[in-house]
Amino acid sequence: MPEIIQSPEVAIHEEIRNQLKTWITSEGQVIVHCLCKAGNEGMWLRIWPTTYLLDCHSPHRSELLFHENITAYPHWTTVLPHHQHQFTLIFSALPSDCILFDLKEIIPQSNGFEFVSIPRNQTDVYLLHM
Repeated sequence: MPEIIQSPEVAIHEEIRNQLKTWITSEGQVIVHCLCKAGNEGMWLRIWPTTYLLDCHSPHRSELLFHENITAYPHWTTVLPHHQHQFTLIFSALPSDCILFDLKEIIPQSNGFEFVSIPRNQTDVYLLHM
């Protein structure tokens, strides 16, 4: 099993680091990494464009901008039995005063993705286990 480094050391030139800080601040995107573990029968995944981050204390709704390593409705991503699958979702910015939010896939059927009361962090990068 590969070793996972929680805090890798990465050397980034100071000028590039400052440019990245400016870009992240102005863009304000929220990155959500999802890890799904399939059971005995495997699983099928897909993401609907009607997946949002919902501020728990305001009517604000952050839109899904991009998804990676997961198919979009109506297509399915197959996860084999006893395997895991990781995918990434990128959303538009949350309000600066948001401290708690939900990730909800608003769809006309059951079993949509739903994670409630996610505490906001300073990086706006999250890892959710399913």
